[in-house]
Amino acid sequence: MEFISPDFADLGVWISLLTLCFLEIVLGIDNIIFISIVAGKLPEHQQRKARNIGLSLAMVFRVALLLCINWIIGLKDPVIDFKWINGTVIPLSWKDIILLAGGLFLIVKSTLEIHHKLQSEHSEGNKKTRVPHSLSSVLIQIVLVDAVFSFDSILTAVGLVDNVVIMIIAVIVSILIMMLFAGPVTRIINKQPTLQMLALTFLIVIGVVLIASGFHQEVSKSIIYSCLGFSLIVELLNIRLRGKSTKYVELNNQDM
Repeated sequence: MEFISPDFADLGVWISLLTLCFLEIVLGIDNIIFISIVAGKLPEHQQRKARNIGLSLAMVFRVALLLCINWIIGLKDPVIDFKWINGTVIPLSWKDIILLAGGLFLIVKSTLEIHHKLQSEHSEGNKKTRVPHSLSSVLIQIVLVDAVFSFDSILTAVGLVDNVVIMIIAVIVSILIMMLFAGPVTRIINKQPTLQMLALTFLIVIGVVLIASGFHQEVSKSIIYSCLGFSLIVELLNIRLRGKSTKYVELNNQDM
């Protein structure tokens, strides 16, 4: 990998930079969703701080990984063999183990969140008695997920660009854009319980994808994000329809 300064007079450098920025932003969608859900458990005055600290740590972590890029690439070397019941042996590297652990964490965390929200709906006065999470516990969860997503993001970028400086610039630009949109995403998700459920189920799917990648079973992320986009559009239409129905009922009640 090259650590030399790129020639910004070259159009190809700008194309590579823009392509990588777009890729980093797309790969960061799941990261934003997780941060938005976890930060939403904090008191409102601490949510922005948690989001910014979490994304800043993600940026620092990814830049640090890029500075150790040769060591990161070496994490692809097999260190242990996993044997299925049918006798199939899959060599696992440290990268695979990290993806497996991260995917399992996402599945367990998202499932517990869904269970908690379903129980909250059936508990009277739950919102009044709910104890907010501490900032430190939220940041620990964000850092753990950031680490997994960072490995996945960096290893994907390695296949597209050879210049580490371009990668670092793309990471910084993408994280700054994420910081800009993380606030609105958090407010929208917290305002609509159905969007929270959609986001949590999406994180479960991402967890399954990470586990599949850890076992060398590639799943097209473009299909995953397309399904998310379609589900999001349908849910937004449902939200708009419910809003119109509520206004219609209110107007009828006023006329009676």
